[in-house]
Amino acid sequence: MIPVDEAYRLIEAPPAALPELLARAAEVRDRGRGRTVTFSAKVFVPLTTLCRDDCAYCTFRRDPGEPGALTMTPEDVVALAQAGAALGAKEALFSLGDKPEARFAEHRAFLRGRGHRTTLGYLREVCARVLAETPLLPHVNPGLMTERDLAALREVSVSMGLMLESVSTRLLGRGMAHDRAPDKVPARRLRTIALAGKLGIPFTTGILIGIGETPRERVDALLAIRDAHERWGHVQEVIVQNFRAKPRIPMRDAPEPGLEDLLATLAVARLVLGPEMNLQAPPNLTPDAYPRLLAAGLNDWGGISPLTPDHINPEKPWPLLTALRRASEGAGFVFRERLAVYPEYALRPEFVDERLRARVATLVDAAGLVRDTHEHWRRW
Repeated sequence: MIPVDEAYRLIEAPPAALPELLARAAEVRDRGRGRTVTFSAKVFVPLTTLCRDDCAYCTFRRDPGEPGALTMTPEDVVALAQAGAALGAKEALFSLGDKPEARFAEHRAFLRGRGHRTTLGYLREVCARVLAETPLLPHVNPGLMTERDLAALREVSVSMGLMLESVSTRLLGRGMAHDRAPDKVPARRLRTIALAGKLGIPFTTGILIGIGETPRERVDALLAIRDAHERWGHVQEVIVQNFRAKPRIPMRDAPEPGLEDLLATLAVARLVLGPEMNLQAPPNLTPDAYPRLLAAGLNDWGGISPLTPDHINPEKPWPLLTALRRASEGAGFVFRERLAVYPEYALRPEFVDERLRARVATLVDAAGLVRDTHEHWRRW
């Protein structure tokens, strides 16, 4: 792992230095993760699109009554999970808006009608239903959480996530990406990440590039993630996600990060986070560049669904698994399926709730990867 001054220098280096940077990152990745690249077969469950935040780049959130606004019932979720399981999915990825009950009376009434005060309480119920009625394992991305929230959700999910996105408080300023997003205060997000570590929860986080941050601020966010992981050892995956402009968002005219910018950030992330970290970049956001993404030091393609779209970037379809496998194997990698909980955490009882350990154990081999890959995914 490199010091901060070197990380600043590398991320600000001219394009001519990129090949050397990528080669260095790939060597570090190979030293720690070997030549295996993984993915998770999932269904994407948009439990509610309501959110109290108004991030300038988000197309997921909707107000009540707005076209596309949705809050799923438990029956809707179970049916979706069962359909995904029939196609070989093993992960139920729950994404939802941050604390919509704080903003919308309609949502508070919905929760009361189902015996809940908070969206996180409702999420726990729905995850329990998925575990009881389907073979899928929940992974939850519900926004900021208290220690009590995290402990309750740990009982019904194998892993959790919260994108740090950035540690730049400038982005909270007027007209910036997080101007109207109280839950994007960096210190509050870092607290949730730390509490997850305290509770031994395998955790996914990452940065979002192209939303107004500087290159050095990207490094600062990566260093904050590294610090949390060095203390608690719980960060199972770091995502480097590139902003994509969309017609209906306030940032619709903002420039998108170019491929070389993404590659350089990925490579610096690998060097900052070290050889053992699982590093991912969503392949649907950078199609037709899979070999170059691999060359930048990643070792995972994230969750891919045979059934549901990427509700965060619905204009960007998931790649065919056959295409990802060809690209991976063509670059000399073994292409393997993992669970929502990464192999090294699936094999450690302290990171899996006792209620879920036996179930996880039946699905993985001695390396912690999926034991019997479903034949369906080979045709995706």
